[in-house]
Amino acid sequence: MNTYLQFWIDMISQVIKGPKIYYAWLGILSLFILLGVEGYSEQLRTGLIATSLTDQVSWGAYIANFTYIVGLAAAAVMLVIPAYIYKIKAMKEVVIIGEMFALSAIVMCLLFVTVDIGRPDRMWHLMPLIGRMNWPISMLTWDVIVLNGYLLLNLHIPGYMLYKKYKDEPLTPLYYKPFVYISVFWAVSIHTVTAFLYCGLGGKPFWNSAIVAPRFLVSAFAVGPSFIFLSLQLIEKFSTFKVPKEAYKILNRIVAVTLNLNLLFLICEVFKEFYTGAHTLSAEYLFFGLEGHYTLTPFIWTAILFNVVATVIYSSRKFNKKTLLLNIGAGLAIVGIWIEKGMGMIVTGFIPTPIGDIIEYSPSRVEIQVCLGIWATGFFLFTLLLKAVIPIETGTIGAKKHDLMLDPWNSKKAPPPPSWEK
Repeated sequence: MNTYLQFWIDMISQVIKGPKIYYAWLGILSLFILLGVEGYSEQLRTGLIATSLTDQVSWGAYIANFTYIVGLAAAAVMLVIPAYIYKIKAMKEVVIIGEMFALSAIVMCLLFVTVDIGRPDRMWHLMPLIGRMNWPISMLTWDVIVLNGYLLLNLHIPGYMLYKKYKDEPLTPLYYKPFVYISVFWAVSIHTVTAFLYCGLGGKPFWNSAIVAPRFLVSAFAVGPSFIFLSLQLIEKFSTFKVPKEAYKILNRIVAVTLNLNLLFLICEVFKEFYTGAHTLSAEYLFFGLEGHYTLTPFIWTAILFNVVATVIYSSRKFNKKTLLLNIGAGLAIVGIWIEKGMGMIVTGFIPTPIGDIIEYSPSRVEIQVCLGIWATGFFLFTLLLKAVIPIETGTIGAKKHDLMLDPWNSKKAPPPPSWEK
């Protein structure tokens, strides 16, 4: 049989079998996906009126999640740089997890953009040569280019490496190294362009800051490795994939540095907003409430508390040696930065309006359903990718092992069990 075809057959066979906990996890995610589909079908029938979006606050939960998840996708570069540029062996062994994570995140990004459009049939306007992209003036056009480019890079690089690993053949540097270096630049560009979408809007003073892009990148490089840190522990628990201790240490150092920088940038933003006293209404609304309106105020202070506690845990020599505390810190950072960078950053930019109206926003039931459905889709895809990839990485399946299974006289040992099952 053709090796390439067998490669796909073996991966699919790994995906469709597993222990009960694997099916239970996919079943739970499927329920949330169906819930999201039901919510989105209602939105398609009735229009964006099913959401809480208004003319005054036109970006809400969808764009907030999009902004946050773009950072998760970009954060894969924190594994790529030490693995391929600094050639740290421990990171090379886990970099594939980061690339699968980035691939899943990009899919979620595209889904959030699709549901926010309201009329997905109009997406053809964003297609090169077919639609009118208004390139290079439109920052949205740049966002479309960098997101889809990053998606292609994350399909090619790990795909090529996995196929060569499956065949047990050496890598040809020309086929992957240039793309690795490009992906480092591209990962930074996807979140930088996203930041430019906001700080380039002159009518929104809350976003008019030169450090929006660095702040986005730093927060992404904190929360992305936190997600991967937790994921690696779960992967070790439910599979035979072994993570080097050094990989955990490097991830923890990255999170420790970036969490401190994230707090520094927040302090810089607060100083800029309140010390000058100019155009501070949006910041006042966010941090202290404005004219009796304070929907986001308790959330942003909760986010700051979470981020401070997470920073203390990761920066303390006493605390960062305890896995339980590190896991708690990672969870607090994930939630805290989601609030601060998502709802806190995006929604606040619209309040008050340029004419002084205060129209508050909170997600509708439909928006919550759709958001949960897209997040579940991302985790579903990430799970399937890991289920297919880990057996190749651990050497459980491969072209040569398949040949031995067909001709058992060539080997005295039976093939090992699937790597996902202990």
